Amino acid sequence: MRLRLRNLLNLFVVVVLLSSCGGFEKIRKSSDVNYKLTKANEYFEKKDYTHANELYKELMPIMKSTRNYEAIFFKYAYTFYNLKDYLDGSYYFKSFTETFPASKDAEECEFMSAVCLFKYAPKASLDQTNSVKALEAMQSYVNKYPASKRINDANGYINQSRKKLESKQANAALLYYNIAQYRAASTAYKSVMHNYPESPESDLYQFMIMKSMYKFATQSIPEKQEERFSNAISAYRELKDTYAQSKYIPEADKLFTLADENIKKIRNELHK
Repeated sequence: MRLRLRNLLNLFVVVVLLSSCGGFEKIRKSSDVNYKLTKANEYFEKKDYTHANELYKELMPIMKSTRNYEAIFFKYAYTFYNLKDYLDGSYYFKSFTETFPASKDAEECEFMSAVCLFKYAPKASLDQTNSVKALEAMQSYVNKYPASKRINDANGYINQSRKKLESKQANAALLYYNIAQYRAASTAYKSVMHNYPESPESDLYQFMIMKSMYKFATQSIPEKQEERFSNAISAYRELKDTYAQSKYIPEADKLFTLADENIKKIRNELHK
């Protein structure tokens, strides 16, 4: 009995699915453009973006010279966004602004094009080419629409993009340090500080410059050590002067003491 009920249920599900697919195919193959548009809009309102996308795709070239084209284009772009196809979404939102620059939806589409680029960009450990594109697109939007109601959201995306790019650069600097390429590490951390001067991690970057310089000095040939320990001390003083309350000061103090002792030892050896 249970097996029979299960078989009936499975048959019902299959029939429903076939009926649904058959219904959509009937719509898709219809030559009635207005009917297809009505059904596409119904799918869109029901959040069935896959079917809406397919119908809008077929309607776009047909409706190009009609009064409905702008609305179709707008919804078509949003189907890609809602399907998480952010690359195509960005393209169609941007294309909308170029096709309908005077549209009441042009500003929204320019914003959404940048949002799609932001969402398409990968995590900080991967290549950040698309994060750069997202940042540039969002900054362009902010410059173009400074009074927009979306300005706070746009600035939030800009800050997140900058943070991701900063993390990528800082991680590269840390990698140099971890593989004992201390000279490259200090240069890389200086670059991070230059590019992101307002970062809340600035004291860490300055500390890592000093620490990298100290480590580099310990690896150097004797003739170069005094100069390089002195460079580490200069970086330490910049840390103390600029970030007096930094949590990295105690460890930096220890490295300063070691660097200073090494310089004194080197000078004593020279005078023997």
